[in-house]
Amino acid sequence: MTPTDADLDAYIRTRLALLGIDISVLAPTGPADPATGSPSQEGLLASVRGLLTGTVPQISPWLPAATSPEYAQQQAVPALYPSILQAWSGKVHD
Repeated sequence: MTPTDADLDAYIRTRLALLGIDISVLAPTGPADPATGSPSQEGLLASVRGLLTGTVPQISPWLPAATSPEYAQQQAVPALYPSILQAWSGKVHD
């Protein structure tokens, strides 16, 4: 079941209230305040509804080719303690 706009508005208001954000201080409707850039409650809810119901766009379609130097930059998973890992793997020379 797809949530309605009213359901999403209730969800958004609840989540913001749990974070301590009171949107009742914003104007109920209208354009953003030109002096502060603050949106109206209606504009804020519409924007967040769009984020919740939309698909996140791909930031960049670029992927390195398997033979490119960019692909080889990360050959192994980063180790939390590299000096210990090197000692255990025998890569430290005395």
